[in-house]
Amino acid sequence: MQIIKKYFYMLYNIVIEHDFNNLYYMFNLKQFRIDNNLSQKKIAEILGANQSFISQIENGKDPMPKQYIEKLCIEFNIIPDDYGVDDLNGKSEGLPLIPFEFMAGFGEDNAGIRLNDCERYNIPEFENIGAEFLVRVGGSSMYPKYSSGDILACKKIPREDITFFQWGKVYVIDSAQGQLIKRVFEHEDGERIMLVSDNAERYKPFPIQKSDIRSLSIVLGVLRME
Repeated sequence: MQIIKKYFYMLYNIVIEHDFNNLYYMFNLKQFRIDNNLSQKKIAEILGANQSFISQIENGKDPMPKQYIEKLCIEFNIIPDDYGVDDLNGKSEGLPLIPFEFMAGFGEDNAGIRLNDCERYNIPEFENIGAEFLVRVGGSSMYPKYSSGDILACKKIPREDITFFQWGKVYVIDSAQGQLIKRVFEHEDGERIMLVSDNAERYKPFPIQKSDIRSLSIVLGVLRME
């Protein structure tokens, strides 16, 4: 059975760690199921799962466990490497460098970039402290802390923890106002946070509503070129 490569792709926004061993992957299960004339009940039978869980995966509420991908690979004679699922054993292939313009897709269930299309860098020091992806700085709002061209190592904050902040830390924020790299401070209004640039002479602090934040990642380190 032929299955188009686009069905198997890994999106950073839902790659998480569980007990530091199991990796989860995004699989466009609904499109796969429809194109192959399979019901949710049939998919559930193949995977040995509850139909309600299959529905949760299709609606973007739960990620696709790696063991389910392995089962589908066997059932439909798929080679994992051919479809972007090349880390089923949890082995690191380096941190993906995400183009900053694609940060807007992170946190949305239907947007993102295929990680196989991203450059990857093996930086054990970053991976050992929990970094999950890299992003390149553009502009001078965080100078002198970060300069344009610097590469930041980041860790995604789970959606359920998106209202908890470490005050004074630098975050990569996808919000209704666009993609931002700023320090986060408490605001007197509990429904908002204050975003502050290190280059305070040129960039003034401003507040945003917590509800306007679509995704949030904390900066753990920086790679700088001389």
